[in-house]
Amino acid sequence: MADISRRNALILGGVGIGGVAIGGTGFVVNQQSGRPQASEGSRGVALVQPTEMRSTNGMLTVALESSPQQVSIAGRTVRALSYNGGVPGPTLRLRAGDTLNVNLRNGLTDPSNLHVHGLHVSPENNGDNMFVMVDPGGSFDYQYKLPANHPPGVYWYHPHHHGYVADQVFGGLYGAIIVEDPEEIPATRERVVVISDMTFDSSGTISAATEMEKMSGREGELVLVNGQLSPALSASPGERERWRVINACTSRYLRLRLDGQQLTLLGIDSGRFESPRDVDEIVLAPGNRADLLVTALAGTSTLRALRYNRGASGGMMGARTTSSADVALATFAVAGTDTAAFTAVPEQLAPRDLRSAAVTARRELRFAMGMGGGMGGGMMSATINDRTFDATHVDTTVQFNSIEEWTLTNTSTLDHPLHLHVWPMQIIEQNGRPVDSAIWQDVVNIPARSIVRVRIAFDDFSGRTVYHCHILDHEDAGMMGIIQAI
Repeated sequence: MADISRRNALILGGVGIGGVAIGGTGFVVNQQSGRPQASEGSRGVALVQPTEMRSTNGMLTVALESSPQQVSIAGRTVRALSYNGGVPGPTLRLRAGDTLNVNLRNGLTDPSNLHVHGLHVSPENNGDNMFVMVDPGGSFDYQYKLPANHPPGVYWYHPHHHGYVADQVFGGLYGAIIVEDPEEIPATRERVVVISDMTFDSSGTISAATEMEKMSGREGELVLVNGQLSPALSASPGERERWRVINACTSRYLRLRLDGQQLTLLGIDSGRFESPRDVDEIVLAPGNRADLLVTALAGTSTLRALRYNRGASGGMMGARTTSSADVALATFAVAGTDTAAFTAVPEQLAPRDLRSAAVTARRELRFAMGMGGGMGGGMMSATINDRTFDATHVDTTVQFNSIEEWTLTNTSTLDHPLHLHVWPMQIIEQNGRPVDSAIWQDVVNIPARSIVRVRIAFDDFSGRTVYHCHILDHEDAGMMGIIQAI
């Protein structure tokens, strides 16, 4: 597993006081330690939306450059990693059937590439190909052709070159992808809400993760909403907002609440419910997304990420419970004249249901953690079926156009969110209890010491890609396998 190199530490290093915000959004901090705190002037600023790029006539062509940039973090200057000078990078808006062309230029000092997380597109050639490596100073032309029936929803993009993923995402490389609905869902306004985290030291340098942090999965002391500290949102009573929420954190789980407001969940990841569900809270594992309607009720509410216990790194390097502190993410002030009520959300197509489908094959993936695998056996071991990632070894071969059932067994004391590229998963059973509706996700959390069963339809695309834990430090440590559909 690659550490942040001395070279990267210099690139990410702080360069003093003052500075400029890049792309209209500045990094900011939440106070969770005795480290230098944010200035109060950085709080309560109106939420800023990332730059948007929309497809026209079935095509979107984008140039993305990943590079270190000088950004303002809570009144201080720090160098972070950025796409096109903004954190988050630009939001890409598409429709089913569109073609997305991306010229990626790597302005980093380490290799990188691009993953369009959750999109159901080819993993071959210049598609969502995890085996492409873009050298520092190099570029690569990606092309993603969305099927005509591609599910609408919230997706995102980020680097995925093995060994560097956690550092590059933690440094600021991520952005939203929206696949629009074929029939518009009426709303007063739409907001992209990208939640991420990072840590910097007293000199303004992005901190390298310790071995213990890598074992548990690092959680940044700065919790960002579109790169801002506790931004302010406002609305009038009765207005209906659509929030596209992305958990872009490297390891942090987000148990989100907005007490005092009416929340309606349209779906998680690429999965869309046939009928919207009223909810009080949503739990997003790293990599999950939520498509959420917020109907404004008079008063001021706080968007919070509440404590989530994701297990303990017991026995490996000293037992330690991994539980995030509560974080106030944003304020939502609703005042003024009531507006007319919105019509009901249109019914969506019933999701495909594989629970009664014929299964071609069954297999088990076992997630385990411990010590060993490095020189002298002193490094973290993060395995799937007792193996760490090997770019030359295909771990799982599946039949194209088949349906498989996977038993996901977590033998460790930490949660592991499984992400399968290209093909979403339908959750069938959780810890022995059948799921009573069709739930589709591309990131499925497997709680510590538990079993989850999923079914997967290997439709539309053959080729080679990966599945892995989306706690990105675990992925970089080897908790990833190669799958090939033939």
